[in-house]
Amino acid sequence: MHNIKRAWLELSDGTMMQGYSFGHESSTAGEVVFNTAMTGYPESLSDPSYEGQILVTTYPLAGNYGVPPRGEQNAVSKYYESDHIHARAIVAQDYSWQHSHWQADRSLAEWLREEGIPGIYGIDTRALTKHLRTHGSMLGRIVVEGCEPIDFYNPNEENLVAKTSCGEVEHHGDGDRHVVLVDCGVKHNIIRCLTRRNVRVTRVPWDYDFLKLDYDGLFISNGPGNPDYVDVTVENLRRALALDKPICGICMGNQLLARAAGARIYKLPFGHRSHNQPVRRVGTDQCFITSQNHGFAVDSASLPADWEPLFVNLNDGTNEGIRHRSKPFFSAQFHPEASSGPKDTEFLFDEFIAML
Repeated sequence: MHNIKRAWLELSDGTMMQGYSFGHESSTAGEVVFNTAMTGYPESLSDPSYEGQILVTTYPLAGNYGVPPRGEQNAVSKYYESDHIHARAIVAQDYSWQHSHWQADRSLAEWLREEGIPGIYGIDTRALTKHLRTHGSMLGRIVVEGCEPIDFYNPNEENLVAKTSCGEVEHHGDGDRHVVLVDCGVKHNIIRCLTRRNVRVTRVPWDYDFLKLDYDGLFISNGPGNPDYVDVTVENLRRALALDKPICGICMGNQLLARAAGARIYKLPFGHRSHNQPVRRVGTDQCFITSQNHGFAVDSASLPADWEPLFVNLNDGTNEGIRHRSKPFFSAQFHPEASSGPKDTEFLFDEFIAML
């Protein structure tokens, strides 16, 4: 077994918790957030929306099923949501040094060390989660025995979308209909969900002037951090709204579309990160269980008169999507592409494709 070293998680309010290292032995810092999902650590760690964050798992066990192999399928990662880990670290109550899964080709600890990402276990993550729920997500840092600590770091004070977006135009899939995907830190399963519906996808960087392209529909992806830093995309979206071509957004895409429409965005106390968030389609009795990962939300009261909420969160009443009252524009704050999580709402891709 690997030589186990002590490690500490320190929060910006002075709270200190001691555990043990199972990942890369280095110090790191970021925003400490919690996820209440029972599975899905490979997908969560590789989700660009976790850029700059220290991920706390409330489910008490991590590593028990290892991690899947690398590999690509149709020019995207076969099993992951990007080509590398974006979270700054993972914090667990217990780590399983022995893993078992028919697809696993190495352990979680091995993957973390390969990518230079710390991991801590032995932390009471439920007590930590209660602390974060009471006081809100806060900055934190991890120090591994023998390593020098680094300063606290606030990822919400820089443009994380620019860090996670693709650097050049890419092409995926084939089909008669053409969708431009604005990459704000896209999860690869969004690309999979679009291409298997027989559309041709042009993936463009977050600040790319996509209006010079000929397209049938526009898709704005998920992404990390503060949407107030993504003004270039918002301005491009304002111009796109005048074209009346179908537009769909997910997560960060919901917030950017709302900003383009003229609505306000605000930061949630501790965000929504889980597989079990219930949402209701406004105007109906339809309820869905959704996968979510966001720290900001749209202020529904600030939507202009020609826009309305599409979904609402049944736990706290916050906005979970918007739509235009007469034009083919809509978005969801949750993740209909799941990966990992429930697939209740994947039909939203079909609704978008039907608009093209």
